[in-house]
Amino acid sequence: MFLIRCPYCKESRDQNEFSPAGEAFIARPENPEALSDEEWADYVFYRTNHKGNHWEQWVHSSGCRKYFLVKRSTITHEVLEVATFEEINSENVS
Repeated sequence: MFLIRCPYCKESRDQNEFSPAGEAFIARPENPEALSDEEWADYVFYRTNHKGNHWEQWVHSSGCRKYFLVKRSTITHEVLEVATFEEINSENVS
């Protein structure tokens, strides 16, 4: 288990209060009607699932119910950074 600090509630809480909502910053296709079934399946189902630090979306499901971003190590589960979508966007992610 690990703690996550909700950027809206301003409190660190047990991870069990939150639900993961998938990898962050996945760009929606600009013209989805033009995609093949294989391309659409790739967008909907496949994620990088890489080892190391990356951004994820989480929701405070047992609290304020708001979605936010968590930069987390998939190796150690250490939470490195927490932010709202307004604070961070895909253009300034490191």
